[in-house]
Amino acid sequence: MTELSPTERTMLASIDAAPMLDQVLAWSAINTGTRNLEGLAHQAQILATAFAALPGNIALENAAPVETVAPDGQTIAQAHGQHLVLRVRPQANRRLILTGHMDTVFAPDHAFQTTHWLDDETLNGPGVADMKGGIAVMLCALTAFERSPAASGVGYDVLINSDEETGSLSSAPLIAQLAAGKAAALTFEPSALPDGTLAGARAGSGNYSVVIHGRSAHAGRNPHDGRNAIVAAAWLVLRLTELAGPEITINPAKIEGGSANNVVPDLAIVRFNIRPRGEPAAAQFARALPDAVAQMAQKYDVHAHIHGGISRPPKPMTEPAERLFELVRDCGASLGQTIGWQSTGGVCDGNNIAACGVPVVDTMGVRGGKIHSADEFLIVPSLGERARLAALVLHRFSGGE
Repeated sequence: MTELSPTERTMLASIDAAPMLDQVLAWSAINTGTRNLEGLAHQAQILATAFAALPGNIALENAAPVETVAPDGQTIAQAHGQHLVLRVRPQANRRLILTGHMDTVFAPDHAFQTTHWLDDETLNGPGVADMKGGIAVMLCALTAFERSPAASGVGYDVLINSDEETGSLSSAPLIAQLAAGKAAALTFEPSALPDGTLAGARAGSGNYSVVIHGRSAHAGRNPHDGRNAIVAAAWLVLRLTELAGPEITINPAKIEGGSANNVVPDLAIVRFNIRPRGEPAAAQFARALPDAVAQMAQKYDVHAHIHGGISRPPKPMTEPAERLFELVRDCGASLGQTIGWQSTGGVCDGNNIAACGVPVVDTMGVRGGKIHSADEFLIVPSLGERARLAALVLHRFSGGE
């Protein structure tokens, strides 16, 4: 364990958890479900004002085009909110990237819209952990880091996107652009466990829609003239489950289609998610899926096309990533925090960053839990804890003494 230097003590003494809590309470009162473009625009403007306290230039970047499959089988454009980017000292030879997301999984009509205290140290509310608390930690850590003499020698980009909860499809090109050439990355997702354990290796993730076109007919008079798309879809779902194994999970999530009971359905859509643990499993599935769809089409005399793919590549623990994790652990020890990590099947923008060859620790945010549910909670003392940890990591990574 490395003892804190006088410079580090001075830097860390500037961290005040009270303003962070105020930010979390204010930001969580704004509904920022991924599809709520009005709420996201409001949040983006507030964040732009808050991050203007840091040196550098702030921009709101337009979302990249994204297409999705509608319930009628047609491919349509899907709108997303703007993404906030802060660029600090872009000419520095050594640069970092820090990322977060402003969107949540709670739509404007969801019942979960307000915060309340579970006890003196635990706050329940939409996005308090995932990840408006993490954004507050990031901003506070960077503000403290700017007080360090080491800050002047490095640059960094901050990205806060608006679509992480749905796979970052509209921000993936921006993530890749900003991650290119960076020495390291910190992402402020909540800790993997409430005790502060970090997420290490991550599985990948892909979302797919298979659109199946059959032929309608009367279910009583001439059913043999029809080609039942729902039956074909059911066969495909069972075939997909056979492709799962120790290195990949496959979750058929929805079958859409059909109409009246006396009509042979001529349309079905199978929507599913995969989680490969490594690139070999992802590649094997990429070969197997077209074969399965072709078998289905031949067996049931239907036509089909595949939409979607891998949006989060698997994130292994590389040697550079292990060194970055060790730095975080050592900084935690200097602060009296025990930091461990474990593999997880969850995914985030850390997957995309790692795919660019950049080492990343992607759970630098608050301690909390039960995210993506109305029981989501933030352990409030972790705001200060994690801000101090992130500031110290930035300082030491930058060569500060």
